[in-house]
Amino acid sequence: MAVVARCWWPSRGLLSPSRAGSGISALAALPPRLQQHRQVHHALIPHGRSGRSSVSGIVATVFGATGFLGRYVVNRLGRIGSQVIIPYRCDQYDLMYLRPMGDLGQLLFLEWDCKDKDSIRRAVEHSNVVINLVGKEWETKNFSFEDEFVNIPRIIAQVTREAGVETLVHISHLNANMKSPSKYLRSKAVGEKTVREELPDAIILKPSEMFGREDRFLNHYANMRWFGGVPLLSMGKKTVKQPIYVVDVAKAIINAIKDPDAKGKTYALAGPNRYLLYDLVEYIYAVSFRTFFPYPLPRPLYHLIARCFEINPFEPWLTRDKVDRFHTTDMTFPDLPGLEDLGIQPTPLEQKAIEVLRRHRRYRWLEAELEEAKPAKTYSM
Repeated sequence: MAVVARCWWPSRGLLSPSRAGSGISALAALPPRLQQHRQVHHALIPHGRSGRSSVSGIVATVFGATGFLGRYVVNRLGRIGSQVIIPYRCDQYDLMYLRPMGDLGQLLFLEWDCKDKDSIRRAVEHSNVVINLVGKEWETKNFSFEDEFVNIPRIIAQVTREAGVETLVHISHLNANMKSPSKYLRSKAVGEKTVREELPDAIILKPSEMFGREDRFLNHYANMRWFGGVPLLSMGKKTVKQPIYVVDVAKAIINAIKDPDAKGKTYALAGPNRYLLYDLVEYIYAVSFRTFFPYPLPRPLYHLIARCFEINPFEPWLTRDKVDRFHTTDMTFPDLPGLEDLGIQPTPLEQKAIEVLRRHRRYRWLEAELEEAKPAKTYSM
């Protein structure tokens, strides 16, 4: 821990002699308020050429970095030369894939207790950016959805405000709504409100269902072939989805951090196309070169099957809440800014689906071109 403290202590002592030469020109360009204090750590002064060996001026604490979205956010931060503090609760061997994502000494790993305010304070006190990605798709005896999406974000927002951190980015969900049948989405809505009350300048991003190599969306439906078909509520013809590429969400987080006008705003992030769930799943099986056999399943029976997965001692592959969430139509927010306002062109599902679904093909179709699959039908309002 002593090594970490020496590496990114921002408030004691002036610029070290070894770093002074590289930071003089950048220091001259700083606002007068920072020039007066002069006690600015070199990690907060952008210098060097662009790339992972430069210094971007961003020192970010990323809560939930070990999750699906977290690895892409850490990768994006590391490649521009940011210093990233990664609080973790898992085994250290589960973090190995994160270590090569930044230059030597730029990724700092810190054990934390998400229910301990002092532990969170240690993680954020030296940062100028805090990103909250904490979340899970199911509840456990130790952590309910209220803990994950309301209580923990509240503490993070409080500590961020008290520590004087400049930027807080909170990840919610596009369908977060107090009246949603999904407890996951109801808790997300409460979490949004809580974070906004604690820190009005927080940046809130509301992505739709994300897809990518390690996702639990496209892979989830592709694996349903083991059920002898794909069970869908109302055959999936009453649900409209607008999935977004996970890399686009990671880019949006980085661009929101860099944009001074983003503070206090809420962004609705969704892909470029909307699909009926039936058509979307049909496309998943077309790309996988698997037989698509959908069948309707009543919600009570679907919940009964999901309950069997919930009571098993292992990680639940399906939950009742996930059934409700995946069969919720993606909302539209024409009044909220989106990806384009952050300078990002949304990536179509048809362009990246092959990255996710190739592993679900049989050997004979492994190298088949994506063009051989019929494009998914888009849904217009």
